Amino acid sequence: MSDTKPNDELNTAKAFSSTDKNPTNIMPEKLNLNSKLQFECHPGVSCFTACCHNIKIILTPYDILTLSKRLDMEPNEVVTEYTEPTYLEKTDMPGVQLKLVGEKRACPFVTPAGCTVYTDRPSACRYYPIGMADFHEGGTDDAKEEKFFFIVKEPHCKGHEEPKKWTIGEWRADQGVDVRDEMNKEWLRLVMRRKSFGHQATLSEAAKRMFFMASTDLHTFRRFIFESSFLDTYEVDEQTLEKIKEDDIELMHFSFKYLANTLFGAEGMTIKQDKLQSKIEEIKARQEKSLLEAEKEYEELKAERDRMRAEREAADNQ
Repeated sequence: MSDTKPNDELNTAKAFSSTDKNPTNIMPEKLNLNSKLQFECHPGVSCFTACCHNIKIILTPYDILTLSKRLDMEPNEVVTEYTEPTYLEKTDMPGVQLKLVGEKRACPFVTPAGCTVYTDRPSACRYYPIGMADFHEGGTDDAKEEKFFFIVKEPHCKGHEEPKKWTIGEWRADQGVDVRDEMNKEWLRLVMRRKSFGHQATLSEAAKRMFFMASTDLHTFRRFIFESSFLDTYEVDEQTLEKIKEDDIELMHFSFKYLANTLFGAEGMTIKQDKLQSKIEEIKARQEKSLLEAEKEYEELKAERDRMRAEREAADNQ
C-alpha cells in the first residue's frame, strides 16, 4: 500500500484514550502553546483518580518500553501481565490497552493515593486534558505540518475548577509531553496512514503479526534483526547496527522506519541488490509458471471442445 490521502490527522485525544465512543467534551476552540489553561490535578481535588477508571488507555511502544524498565520486566512480560489486545483507531492494526481491574474497572497502577508509576505513566495520562491535532498535509514525511491544541472538559473532572493558571506550553512541559510527542510521532503516523485507507485494503496476517511484535516486544524484534535472515536481505550500515544492538530507543525508531517501508512502501530501507534480483527472478518464474499452466489449461479445454464437436458431428451423420 502507498500513502495517498491528502491529509493525515493525528489526534492524541482519540488515539491514546477514550471514555466515550462519540466524545462531546472537546471545547470547540483551536489553541496554541501560548493559550491559557486553568487546570490542576492533585490529591486534594474531589475527583482525584476518577479519570483512572473505566477508560481505554492505549500503550505506545515507548510507553511499554518505559514501563518495562520501571517495573524491571521484559516488554513482553508487561504486555502479558498488564494489558489486553485491542485494535488501533478503527483499523485492523493490533495493539494493546491497559487491562482494567476490579469492580470499579481501575487502572492496574492506580491506588487511592495516586499513580504508582507516575513518573513513567503512559502518554495518554500525560496529555489529559489537552488534546493535540497534527495535520500532515500530503501524507508524506516532509509535508507541511500544522499542530493545534484543544481542551477536553468532562463533567466529572474538577481540575478545571482549580485556580492554577498556566499556558498550554507550560502544562505540556510540566507533564513531559514534548518527549512523548517525539517518541510516539512516527508510530502514530503509521496508524494514521493505515486509517486513511479505510476498508479499501486490509493488512495480511503476517503484516499484523510483524506490526504487533515491533510495537510491543522490542527485544524479540532485536532478535528478529540479528538472528534471522534480515541482515542478508536489507542493507544496514555498521553505525546503525551498533546503535540498535544496545540502545532500545534507537531500535524503536528503526522499527518505525522498517514498518513504514514494509507496510506502506515508504523510503528508508534498502534491499540488497542480490536479494532484489533474486526476488525479481522468483516473480518472473512464478509468472512464467502461471502462463504455462494457463496455456496448458487452454489446450486441454480446446481439446475437450474439439472432442465434443467431433462426437456431435458423428451423431449427426448416423
